[in-house]
Amino acid sequence: MSATTAPRRALAVLAALPLLLLAGCGYGSRATDESAAKIAPQAQKTDDLDSVMIGYFGNVTHATALVGNRKGFFQKELGATEAKYAVFNAGPSEIEALNSGSVDIGWIGPSPAINGYVKSGGKSLRIIGGSASGGVRLVVDPDKIKSVRDVKGKRIATPQLGNTQDVAFLHWAAEQGWKVDAQSGKGDVTLVRSDNKVTPNAFEAGSIDGAWVPEPTASKLVAEGGKVLLDEASLWPHGQFATTNVIVSQKFLKAHPRAVEAVLKASVETNRWIRAHPAQARAAANEQIAHDTGKALPAEVMDPAWKSLEVTDDPLAATLAAQADHAVRAGLLEHPDLRGVYDLTLLNKVLAAEGEAAVGDAGLGARR
Repeated sequence: MSATTAPRRALAVLAALPLLLLAGCGYGSRATDESAAKIAPQAQKTDDLDSVMIGYFGNVTHATALVGNRKGFFQKELGATEAKYAVFNAGPSEIEALNSGSVDIGWIGPSPAINGYVKSGGKSLRIIGGSASGGVRLVVDPDKIKSVRDVKGKRIATPQLGNTQDVAFLHWAAEQGWKVDAQSGKGDVTLVRSDNKVTPNAFEAGSIDGAWVPEPTASKLVAEGGKVLLDEASLWPHGQFATTNVIVSQKFLKAHPRAVEAVLKASVETNRWIRAHPAQARAAANEQIAHDTGKALPAEVMDPAWKSLEVTDDPLAATLAAQADHAVRAGLLEHPDLRGVYDLTLLNKVLAAEGEAAVGDAGLGARR
């Protein structure tokens, strides 16, 4: 699998399919006003804002947002402007909240970001930073599947028709020489589109033979006796591909650039802290998951899930372009133009101040 695409090629987005979902659960969100950090007594408001609403998912692939919330990095950088949080279960509901103005900045997967951008005619959002790479694996029943060739003829789950993992599996299957109808899921492999909440139960019951899924679902399957047959990171150059990015409402970005810069600075600081303190960061993330979802992940799930993920400030724009191209080849997407989906100006300003190298937008950056 190659992540290389022409810088300004026409990219893809769904035509007839429903909104692409970040691998996750059903619709809905839950706002939480509880902050792990207190506002400093002498702090000043950022951009004269009373608060900034930050959206994310309560799962491992949103590690930056989880830890940044729990350890107070966002509140520290926002000063007297209160960092508020909304926890989502699905990409479409977060995009809707961003479009309505009830969320200002969010952590989200590449597919809903692409779809949200295109459905609005390029007017709803910008991708302004990276957050996570990796954390997606093909886990199988070792009694039924012992090698890649054994996947042929089996039932493999993905989170949803047309979502990021579904596209990845279809592309990988095509590279094996197998034919699978993208719409029906029928062919040399039978694709079962299954919500990540129910996939572990389906695996345990034997109604599926494996699943191409993100964390922590992959590690839940391993805990039930599954075997990792393939880590998607092994298919990408340097083992990196976009799993979670940072997005912002274009309206909010234009009106409050200092607040956006503060959140991005906090994101960079959080990622640095995670890399320097992996065990503490894992614990902090799980504490926030427990707060947001009502239940912490057990060690046998959290530990391997955390290890399979890499936090990154780079949005890995070329891999998002490649993911879209793979969906085109699978027959799931058409070819609209995504130029302008990225605006990395403030992120690169933050990185420069930290002595870090600038990151690129693969020719898909907005013109200011």
